[in-house]
Amino acid sequence: MEAILAARWFGVRIVRTELIAMFSPGPIELLIVGVIAVFLFGTRLPEVGRSLGKGLVEFKKGIREIEDEIHSAT
Repeated sequence: MEAILAARWFGVRIVRTELIAMFSPGPIELLIVGVIAVFLFGTRLPEVGRSLGKGLVEFKKGIREIEDEIHSAT
């Protein structure tokens, strides 16, 4: 009985993973997005990437601070 339940659980997990993989961009789509980014930003592309990286770091830092605040409150 446990094996059947485990198989059903993993089956659901596999279907969800395949569904996510179905909607993720493939290599051709990523290449097209990269080419469009080069056309749009040109020589400013490293600067744009740096700005996005800094923004992501700040976002993660904010999330970490909120999590710490929640853990210290409990």
